[in-house]
Amino acid sequence: MRQIIMSSRGKLALVLPLVLIFPLAGCSAQNYEARPFFQQEHATETHGKKTIFDRIIETDPGGLDVELASDYEQHPPATIAVLPFTDRGSAQYAINKIPLSFRNKEERDEWAWTDAQRLRKAFVAYFSEREFRVVNPIEVDAVLQAHGINNKEDLEKVSPVQLGKWFNCDAVMFGTVDSYDAYYFALVSGYVVGVSSRMVSTHDGETLMRGQGSRYSLNVMPALDMEDIVINSAESLLQLRDVELARAEEEVARELVIRIPVSDKLRTEMANNAVQRAKDSDEADEQAKRQVPVITASREELTLPPPSTQESQFLQTIAIGDDADDDEVRDPAVDEQVGHLNTASSWQPRGSESFASVSSQQRR
Repeated sequence: MRQIIMSSRGKLALVLPLVLIFPLAGCSAQNYEARPFFQQEHATETHGKKTIFDRIIETDPGGLDVELASDYEQHPPATIAVLPFTDRGSAQYAINKIPLSFRNKEERDEWAWTDAQRLRKAFVAYFSEREFRVVNPIEVDAVLQAHGINNKEDLEKVSPVQLGKWFNCDAVMFGTVDSYDAYYFALVSGYVVGVSSRMVSTHDGETLMRGQGSRYSLNVMPALDMEDIVINSAESLLQLRDVELARAEEEVARELVIRIPVSDKLRTEMANNAVQRAKDSDEADEQAKRQVPVITASREELTLPPPSTQESQFLQTIAIGDDADDDEVRDPAVDEQVGHLNTASSWQPRGSESFASVSSQQRR
């Protein structure tokens, strides 16, 4: 009896969660509401922005500082071109500042470019989510290459006004990777990504925004005895994965961009321009429909003129061959009564003669 009771309890323990889950799932499906688009968004200026509490929990001692021009909100840039970032690091894979790779000059150039463009693309992504129009980096790089600009020194020689003409933008953004390092101290490991950025107006060369900061993506594994220290030290190495580095890159870019105040002026202009373009497109479609004449099918019978004498002779030659004897000429190629070409089905063989369907067959 005791075994039966225990077995019943076990079954009840398995069935009870299912009994509780199914009603919840049913309520979720039954309570679905049709919700409209274009509602007010909440916490847009704080969502994703780290607080002091977040930095304490994540062991992130890094900080960010953004300075804006006094008249930024009166003249915000509508279109931004993010220029290639530069890397000040060694371009070697290093832990605790000790290089673990031995890359040659060409490899260092490639990795420095790779690291810098990762930060640049992160800025492009977060700027694109805002009220700005961002020039595609592919276009920016193509124009710079076409003008022979291949490094930071050459880029700084070009005036912002000239860059604005090339990219048809209101501001350009310069960026530099200050730190791109990995650290490992047994129970503590992680990445440090630091960047400096500067947004300059292409109308008058004024610095609209200047930002600098770093992001520490650290993992702390506390331990009390030697066994835990060994285990946690090995587990701490997992913090040096590439995905953790990517998160640090995106976070430092997000933290800097989110500190640029939202411009209601740009949002309104962008929305109005988009609506106007849509209206112009609709009006162009309606105008095209009115201008295109309606084509109706003709009800009159199509009558073709009879072939001329030369055309008849030409067709006759094709039908029997230009080397045929007079006795071989039988039915004409053109029926003179109806005035059209005799088809293969209208030509009847003489007596027991037959014709091959392949015109290239050799005559016998």
